[in-house]
Amino acid sequence: MGNQVEKLTHLNYAEVPTSDPNGFDPDDDGPRIGVSYIFSNDDDDEQDDNLDQFSPDSRPVNHEEKPFDPHDELECAIYYREECAYERSTGAAAHSPESLLNKCRPGDLLEFVATGQYPHWAVYVGDFQVVHLHRAEIKNNFLTDVSQGKKGRIVNSLYRYRALPPEVIVRNALDHVGSRDRELYWRNSECFAAWCRFGKREFKIGGEIRIGKQPYRLKLIFSEKKSHVLEFQSLEDVIMEKRRNDQIGKDAVMQELANHLNATQEIKEDHFVN
Repeated sequence: MGNQVEKLTHLNYAEVPTSDPNGFDPDDDGPRIGVSYIFSNDDDDEQDDNLDQFSPDSRPVNHEEKPFDPHDELECAIYYREECAYERSTGAAAHSPESLLNKCRPGDLLEFVATGQYPHWAVYVGDFQVVHLHRAEIKNNFLTDVSQGKKGRIVNSLYRYRALPPEVIVRNALDHVGSRDRELYWRNSECFAAWCRFGKREFKIGGEIRIGKQPYRLKLIFSEKKSHVLEFQSLEDVIMEKRRNDQIGKDAVMQELANHLNATQEIKEDHFVN
């Protein structure tokens, strides 16, 4: 994309310009270039003022009306060329904040989840506290306050990068407490927390040069026989799309894709890659 674009919103599946619904060229072994995204700043709260909000002075949000359902999560994997960089299976259990505290160790990555909301990531730094990016500022708060009643889980193993030593992870997080607005190098809480643990520049804004190639693939897995692949130029772009899918849920993603593939009742197996 040679043009300089200041801000583009998400393109839904109905707007994805793929020439083959599977994203594959039948005469080639590799996936075709489907779509590349340029996203506006994705700092949790900017995506929707009613989502992922946290204020130490506000009362906790009640999520009982929409309890977290792990079966509504979309199984997915991220590949850099042929190497798997991230993989999530469905059905991973989440725990109450109090139960989660008993499982945490300094340097752990935590993910707080609720139906219909973007996941919120944080780094556990010890003494019942986490460091996280929220509302364009990196903050240090108690885990139970940050959870706002959401269930949480430890997600150290989702990314397949080698983790830094725990003391380095904690230092990475604490060194940036208080950073805000133009001082930030991350688009959302997941990118910040993952950078703290793995130290890879790919999680930062502009950490990778977009040169027209799309080496990242996001594989959306609906069942053993149904999946779909999208391609991206950078890791942060993939994360933005993955988070959006988490927010709208598996059924909505399937419906978007079905609409794109001009399916009226259900997603046909011959429209998906295995």
